[in-house]
Amino acid sequence: MRTHPRGQKILILRNKPLELVVVNMSVLFFVCVLGAIAMMPLHFLSVEHLGLQEKYGKEKGTRIGEVCGFVSGWGFFLFWIGIWVSPQPRFTIPFIENLSVQVPFTSFPIPLLNLIVCIPFLVLGAWFAINGVRETTLKVAETHRSEKIVSSGVYSVVRHPQYLGGLLAHVGISFLLSAWYSLLSTPLMVTLIFLMSRKEEKELIREFGGEYEAYKEKVPLLIPRL
Repeated sequence: MRTHPRGQKILILRNKPLELVVVNMSVLFFVCVLGAIAMMPLHFLSVEHLGLQEKYGKEKGTRIGEVCGFVSGWGFFLFWIGIWVSPQPRFTIPFIENLSVQVPFTSFPIPLLNLIVCIPFLVLGAWFAINGVRETTLKVAETHRSEKIVSSGVYSVVRHPQYLGGLLAHVGISFLLSAWYSLLSTPLMVTLIFLMSRKEEKELIREFGGEYEAYKEKVPLLIPRL
């Protein structure tokens, strides 16, 4: 510590910006986590198609459900991205950790093993998510309102391929960005996805009855049968 003409507090002053940066990193991450959780009630409301129609009438109830579905779906997705990209501690797999690759859209080198691990998660995640949207259309994905039960293609593998794709992508992107907080949040994201899936299925049984229950018996929720 060197002497300052007005006293010897220069070291303390220098430390404050660093403390503020650490605090801001944590705050931004937890804001995104809380934002994702805050979308849950809207999502639950959006899938209560029959309940909304009984309360507000068919036309108005349908419109309310679609708006809630659009807001909750895109809101959850944007907050999820925030969890990935918010400033946070970086981690490396303790093996060949000195080898790294500079990826164009990042400002820091990606450990080579992290990059290798992320690829299968991203490829599988994209396959499940894209094919899930293709089978049901983007409108159904946004509004959570389906006119029929889809059991072909990727929906014959798992009942919620888009959610499975999102979870796989979450793990892959966490490794790609070496995002430690994001990786640690995986159990929370699994819990949120599970709760949303169960709520959707409860409403689907109300709408389609035994047809959906028969589909449930044949196809697993999120983990494909080997």
